[in-house]
Formats: sequence, structure tokens, C-alpha cells
Amino acid sequence: MNTVDAKRVLETALICAPLPVSVRDLRALFDDALGTDTVKGLLLELRDDWALRGVELVQVASGWRFQSRPEMRVYLDRLHPEKPPRYTRAALETLAIIAYKQPVTRGDIEDIRGVTVNSLLIKQFEDRGWVEVIGHRETVGRPALLATTRQFLDDLGLQSLDQLPAMQAGVPQPDLFKALDEPASNDAAAGEEGTAPAAGPETAVVTAEELDGGGAPQTAAVQDTTGLDGQASLLPQV
Repeated sequence: MNTVDAKRVLETALICAPLPVSVRDLRALFDDALGTDTVKGLLLELRDDWALRGVELVQVASGWRFQSRPEMRVYLDRLHPEKPPRYTRAALETLAIIAYKQPVTRGDIEDIRGVTVNSLLIKQFEDRGWVEVIGHRETVGRPALLATTRQFLDDLGLQSLDQLPAMQAGVPQPDLFKALDEPASNDAAAGEEGTAPAAGPETAVVTAEELDGGGAPQTAAVQDTTGLDGQASLLPQV
């Protein structure tokens, strides 16, 4: 198979894939006739081929995917004028602490924030696939150790935690997750307690996922990534 045909196969597979695809899985398209380095090289060429289009090929933690460019968000939003509810400030602070201080226990989060953490808030993050229990601390009560997931990185458009911006004054900044920082309700009375309901899946028209400063990712298939702001909103704030 020549280079043109191989790139065409990769392009088709990635556009049709509902989730990011790893290089190992992409090699299966060719019955492993192409090596890892060859597939990576073709992906980089394919990325360059799409450089002037409204959709781009990017690498995230789980693999490669197509997504819309940030400047396309203003147009794509016209297809979905109703915005999903946002997470509260309390939820953002909790998520930021887990992301930057992981692994952490619920008690660690409470010590940092100075308020009680609602267990339902943690469960919402777990249900969304952003947070998981990776073990237990060997102390009284053996509290669960919380950490972020690969899905969390995918939804931010990142390949690894190393790409998270540096903390300001050593404190996790919830503003890094700006798209979630639009509380659907005032949680002042409830203190730490609630978050807005998690947003549901959102599908774009042209097999694309939007990653934008203030917008939610949009994917080729039904990939539930609407609640979390993308790389463009995360990185420029540093």
C-alpha cells in the first residue's frame, strides 16, 4: 500500500471513530504491516494535510482524533444555542485540587478548601469519568485516594498531566477550567455542596470536536465531552 492510500485509510478510520484511537489500534488497520514509527509519520503528514482546514488532527492521552479548530466555535455554537448547565465554583476548586495534588483523599481536599466536601460531588466526577479511586491511604479508616483519569486528559485535549499549566503561587487555580466556571445556581448557601448537572453528549455536524476558550469539545460521534473546557481555555491563562 502506498502512502496516499495509507493516509486515506487512517483519515477515514479517525473521522469515523467515536473516541481517540491509539497508534497500536491504527496499526491493526494494516494487519500490522506498517510499523509504529511509520504510522506515526503518516499521522503527522495527515495532520499537516489538514493544517488549513476548519478541522484538525490532534494527539491526546488516549490516541489521535479529529476536532474542530477554536475559531470555528462561534459558528458551531449557532447549531446548539442552548448552553448546558455549568459546574459551580466549589466543584471547580475540588476538581483543580484533585488534578494538581493527586492522589488526594477527601480529607486532603477539605483541609485545602476549608469546607466539607459533599460526597455526591466526587461521585459526579467519577460518573463523568474524570476521577477514579486508585487506592487507599494506609491510615485510620483507609480513605480512598482520588486521581484524574485518561478521560479527563482527553476532554482537556492533553496528552499527559505534565501539560497542565503551572500552579500560581503553588495553589491549584479553578479558573484553568473556565468553561465549567459558570454556576447554574448560587451555591453560597450550600457552601461546598452542589454542582450543576453534568452535561450530556453533544455531536458536531462535520465529524469534529471543538476545543475552544470557553466552548465545549464537539466530536465526530457521541463522545461525552461537553462539560469541560478545552486546551485553548486551559493553556493561555498561564
